[in-house]
Amino acid sequence: MSPPAHDVADRTGILHSHFARHRRETGATRLKRQTEPPNYGLTPFPNLAQAVGKMATVSIPQLRLRVNATAETLIRSRHPWLFANSIREENRSGRLGELAVIFDRNDRFLAIGLFDPESPIRVRVLHTGKPATIDSAWWQARLKQTLARREGLFDTQTNGYRCIHGESDGWPGLVLDRYDTTFVLKLYTAAWLPRLDEVVGSIRAALHPQRLVLRLSRNIQSSAKEQGPRHDGQLLLGEKPHGPLTFLESGLRFEADVLRGQKTGFFLDQRENRRCVESLARGRNVLNAFSFSGGFSLYAARGGARSVTDLDISEHALAGARRNFALNQAAPGVAVCHHDCVRADAFEWLAAKPVRKFDLIVLDPPSLAKREAERAGAIQAYGRLAANGIRALQPGGVLVAASCSAHVSAMEFFGAVRSAARRSGQSFAELETTGHPPDHPATFAEGQYLKCIYLRC
Repeated sequence: MSPPAHDVADRTGILHSHFARHRRETGATRLKRQTEPPNYGLTPFPNLAQAVGKMATVSIPQLRLRVNATAETLIRSRHPWLFANSIREENRSGRLGELAVIFDRNDRFLAIGLFDPESPIRVRVLHTGKPATIDSAWWQARLKQTLARREGLFDTQTNGYRCIHGESDGWPGLVLDRYDTTFVLKLYTAAWLPRLDEVVGSIRAALHPQRLVLRLSRNIQSSAKEQGPRHDGQLLLGEKPHGPLTFLESGLRFEADVLRGQKTGFFLDQRENRRCVESLARGRNVLNAFSFSGGFSLYAARGGARSVTDLDISEHALAGARRNFALNQAAPGVAVCHHDCVRADAFEWLAAKPVRKFDLIVLDPPSLAKREAERAGAIQAYGRLAANGIRALQPGGVLVAASCSAHVSAMEFFGAVRSAARRSGQSFAELETTGHPPDHPATFAEGQYLKCIYLRC
């Protein structure tokens, strides 16, 4: 059961005195004290006791961690991750998904978060500042606040967007995307698995989805199997879709493979850049490199492009692009726009100096730096890609270059593209740089992955 709400001042005093006493005591006395901690937000969901079975009848000391000075500074600045090597002391071994209370070197409360004993990110921080009771009411209020941030962002012409964006919305390692009446819940940390039923219940109560699909990042799929019959693409609510489903974005219809597609089925985060490309496309011949299912191409066609060419190494992706064009033949611009598909490695195809030149080129590759060790190579690759793109432009053409590599900063990426433009010997004008759309906020450095630059060459 969740503890009763205490006065903040009283709670802070109890926690401070308990942890100070814990530091001074040793041996049997200390072990005894560890079995009698204050029950600070121990059970965030009412049925967690049922999930742990017989353990619910045993008095378990709350997991308490003390961290080093660097971690203290980061947590106070609202960074959402506590790494394993930052923990100086813990009172016992933690269990997957339980709440861990974090204290500073002077036994003052810092934060509380979800514990994962196997991950380098040992705690995903939920709350910092003054102590709070993490119970069902707290979770319901957080979901309400998260959804309120999207109010007014979309009209009836857009029913595909992100409802919860992980750490930056206060749900570390969890995203929720909407595709019309279907919602896709994707987990990036196993710490959410023990409380999945409660999360689903909250989503059902707040959003009333007709269908809810569970997606799991690769790094936690083995952990999911250990937690029970959980697997990637599992249907949590509603009937299984017969193939890809469709949704609306800015009045255009797109397919989304919510069971097996990349991410949650579609790249929703590029919506604002697609709209910008639409505004630049009139009368132009457009190349969409790394096209996936043709999102940029459809916007360009509706915006009046003479032709669009989708370039991707995947025939499956190109087939999706063709189907998306077929879905939107009622749009006049799409109906008259000439649409080509080229199956090839975009890096090699552009490096080979294509015989045809284009008036607008979109370069939106997958992440080129999955880890920090790949950062320097990725920066060089972005520069080469931009140089080859500029070479394939007609005079006065526009280059749209995007990056989704979190390990490459916006300054580094924009610098690589600008340097390529200067080395080309052509005059160029920078039209715009963009970052995250409003339904994909980024409130900490590692979460700032998306950037895009527009150059007229």
